[in-house]
Amino acid sequence: MTYSPDAYDDAHPALTAAAGASLTAYREARAALGREELAQTVAEGADGTPTMRIDRLVEDAVLAALAPHHVNVLSEESGWLDKGSEVSLVIDPLDGSANGAAGVPLTAFAGAVAVAGEFTEAFTVWLDTGRSWWAHRDRPAAYRTSGRRELAGSALSMLRPHTAEPGPAAAWWAAASRVHRVRILSTTCLEAALVAEGAIDAFADACSDTHRLVDLAAAAVMVPAAGGAVLDVRGRPLSFDTDLTRRWSGVVAATPQLAAELVSVLAEAADAAETGPVGTASAPVAPSAPVSVPVPVSAPGI
Repeated sequence: MTYSPDAYDDAHPALTAAAGASLTAYREARAALGREELAQTVAEGADGTPTMRIDRLVEDAVLAALAPHHVNVLSEESGWLDKGSEVSLVIDPLDGSANGAAGVPLTAFAGAVAVAGEFTEAFTVWLDTGRSWWAHRDRPAAYRTSGRRELAGSALSMLRPHTAEPGPAAAWWAAASRVHRVRILSTTCLEAALVAEGAIDAFADACSDTHRLVDLAAAAVMVPAAGGAVLDVRGRPLSFDTDLTRRWSGVVAATPQLAAELVSVLAEAADAAETGPVGTASAPVAPSAPVSVPVPVSAPGI
């Protein structure tokens, strides 16, 4: 569905206000400034990573739009803003900011509502096209995942390994060698939405612990509502927390079965690489038996 506030009457008004402000600010920033200005580092975010000018412009507009709603906010750049409310918004005002600054049309707004620490609804907007996805934990979603249950033949999107350690690289190739198609889009929130609507079968961070809560909170509501699952490779629960230094290696998949297989492949390959002899490349290890993973919430074509 194309974004329109009137199309989401059941959504929390703070969530739609934040999404609308992000969409407007992103498009205005792209129209007014060049690539170098948008990509300029202007601050350090609450998680310790650089804040681009485009991030700052979009987040400032979102926070201004949220002021009348008197909800707590956990946002990528500003961190935790406590308004003393029972309702909190966990938002990534501009996911894929490097894409946005460069003119690559793969960026998203993503937000989730938490009531008394429990995630209840989520909203994601593809900022370059206006396509949007809303979900509530107690209602069937208007979209469904692909329903795929195994890696063989699947389309998988992944983050590139964000570390020089051997484990993530081995995990990345282990997963890539088992699927039909691999994509790197560099925008977790949008990739999770594409899993939710069945455009791709799964998305993963291959053991590099890159994800923060703002990257995965919307997916934790949206993907299960569409029939899928959201896991962490190391089994860490994805729960509401105001500490943006906490990290996950998220796996978002069309079904719990596919999520479990992907977690197994990634973890086993990473562990084998990290415990092997120094200087020795460990080959990806296939799971010898089905692995049970609790559910909390292709090489051709590379």
